[in-house]
Amino acid sequence: MAEAGLDTNAWDSELIEQSSPRFFHAGPGRVRLGTLTILRWLAVGGQSLAILIVHFGLGYALPLWPCAIAILSGIVLNVAVSTGLPSSRRLSDRETTAYLAFDQAQLAVLLFFTGGIENPFAILFIAPTAIAASSLNLRNTIALSMLSFALVTVLAVYHYPLPWEGEQILVLPPLYIGGLWIALVLGIGFTAIVAFRVATEATRMSAALGATQLALAREQRLSSLGALAAAAAHELGSPLATIAVVAKEISRDLGTGSPHAEDLTLLQSQVARCRDILSNLASYEDPDESYTATVPLPAVLEEVAALFRGMGPDIAIDTREAPGLVIRRSAELLHGLTNLLENAVDFAASTIALTASGSGTSVVLEISDDGPGFAPEIIHRLGEPYVTTRPGRGALSEEDLGPSAPQDDEHAGMGLGFFIAKTLLERTGARVTFANRTEGGARVRIVWPRRSIEAGSRA
Repeated sequence: MAEAGLDTNAWDSELIEQSSPRFFHAGPGRVRLGTLTILRWLAVGGQSLAILIVHFGLGYALPLWPCAIAILSGIVLNVAVSTGLPSSRRLSDRETTAYLAFDQAQLAVLLFFTGGIENPFAILFIAPTAIAASSLNLRNTIALSMLSFALVTVLAVYHYPLPWEGEQILVLPPLYIGGLWIALVLGIGFTAIVAFRVATEATRMSAALGATQLALAREQRLSSLGALAAAAAHELGSPLATIAVVAKEISRDLGTGSPHAEDLTLLQSQVARCRDILSNLASYEDPDESYTATVPLPAVLEEVAALFRGMGPDIAIDTREAPGLVIRRSAELLHGLTNLLENAVDFAASTIALTASGSGTSVVLEISDDGPGFAPEIIHRLGEPYVTTRPGRGALSEEDLGPSAPQDDEHAGMGLGFFIAKTLLERTGARVTFANRTEGGARVRIVWPRRSIEAGSRA
């Protein structure tokens, strides 16, 4: 049990691939044209209001025509894109980057004529970078951040004087201007990093939770198919019994010398076979009952272990410390334990132990093996989505979150197995922890409050 990248079957692997951030970023970006258009209208309105208040309200002289032209450029662009493209259109990362770069350039022109970074509104340089960091990939976010740094640096040196009372010219000390430059650069950089990290984690978590839901939906679909088969067996039983009776009467009436006797014998044997098949199908439990069934804990562990018997390692089950414990059987419980045990089978040298114990308040299950143990570099991150050291794809990097991320068709694990198992088991009330054994090998410890899993207790 060496890592978090569990192998699932082909069906699960396909669903996990479709639920990864790569899949979600394969098409257009996440920003609608209408969103950027509204933001630009707000910016244009705020800029116009600020210019009018400063010039006419406060009486500070401003170069009105250059400022008006800069504001008018934003209005023209908004009108052009609003009339030429639908507001619901999702922009690609490249298009979004171009729009935000225009906003940065337009703001820089306004600041150039109104005092450069000495103007308090220079802090608005943070806004386009924050939008980029929360909606674009790493490459475009870095590009817009570097553009902001360059514009701030130019405005720190070249700009019209800051508007002031009368004919006075406000001259700030170079040290103070340098401090403003450092503050803006740090603000832009820090905001971009935080926004990008938060957006990245949100995307990864959303994708991983989608994969978890798909895995659980698979179990429920299989259960529904079984229930449908049981219902079909019940409905087909009566007509099949009628066919058997009629075939037997025809055979008796025609006698053994009839040329159709052999065909009737074959028909009767096939009817009997069909009745056996339907009898097996009818023994399937109703899914509503199976998901709330109460079964002994050893039976649940044996059900999970039976899937991997004969696959190499010996699987030992010890429930002596939890005698007579009857639990609620659920799809989440079975799928979570199956994923964890599958990983143990992959990496165990010869032995896997399932050890259960119980107290008055809790039920503990440990899955341990004699394999190489969890890799030290990922053990503290086990249970997070997209964490794996399996050969192939490996852990997804930040750049993988963008549409320009490199594609790798060969991978043995997506790093979602432990996340899915942990999430499903936590839905049953469990707390899952991972550790290495002192004598070698890995150990997964699952602890349930007794009331959340024991049959008859209030969940």
